[in-house]
Amino acid sequence: MTAELLDDFLQANRDDELGLYGICVHQDGSPLIEARTRSDDRVNLYSVSKTFTSVALGMAAAEGRLSLDDRLLDHFPELRAIAADGVEGVTLRQLTTMTSGTSHEWFADVRIDAADLLHEIVAAPLSAPPGTAFSYTGSGPYAVGRVIARVTGADVRAYLMPRLFAPLDLHNPAWHTCPNGYPFAESDLFLRTHELARFAQLLLQNGEWEGRQLVPADYVRRMTAEAVDTSDLDYGGRWTHGYGLGVWIDEGDTYRMDGRYGQYALISPSARAAITVTAHVEDDRKLLEALHRLVLNRLEG
Repeated sequence: MTAELLDDFLQANRDDELGLYGICVHQDGSPLIEARTRSDDRVNLYSVSKTFTSVALGMAAAEGRLSLDDRLLDHFPELRAIAADGVEGVTLRQLTTMTSGTSHEWFADVRIDAADLLHEIVAAPLSAPPGTAFSYTGSGPYAVGRVIARVTGADVRAYLMPRLFAPLDLHNPAWHTCPNGYPFAESDLFLRTHELARFAQLLLQNGEWEGRQLVPADYVRRMTAEAVDTSDLDYGGRWTHGYGLGVWIDEGDTYRMDGRYGQYALISPSARAAITVTAHVEDDRKLLEALHRLVLNRLEG
């Protein structure tokens, strides 16, 4: 693998206005390849943040603090009185895989007027029985972040600082918070391209980093193995292969972290490669297609 690997992709970025900020390509046994069109500033990772929250959930489960089969209201019994019918059956797994059945639609760019966003989420009627339908919303990861805070005594950012951020040398990352001071969990974590690339490489290595098992290998495998059906989505074909524990399933054994405006990390175990991109493009589908066609396919070939 040499730097020429990116020549056609960088030309496509210019020709098709893909909005690239930076790209890092890691493949086992080869030097890291990087290219940039601007300084490597920390940027909003948007929904890539969901993967970090999922990993925090897996770590907390490994520590015996919770289980993915726990019900949300088991950790917030005081909210049972305001919970909508059926919410008592919603599990942490369903909140993470977007199958809680909630009708609550919220993302971090939406103003929070409720005194407590979690109360609003719990009180929202279900639109489907838990576990039966995929519906993409930031509400589930936010609720998972609140559970992590309750069982560990630290919000999701503080919980990850000594366990993930510090070992990966991700120094003091910003993670925007709700009015009550809890990280959004579903979005608004800020990192540089090469910092996100370390996290992608960590997952490629089944949670191991420099001889330390930071994330349980079993949980990394579960992130894709426990995927739910997304075949009805109409955003684009690459979003119809399924959604796991905070990651999108792609073709073959590839899976992805996706963030708005083209924040991507593609992980291909078969190619032993991780491709990380930060960008700003309105139609991020064309960026993803270029990454497959001009980078990943060549690594796999």
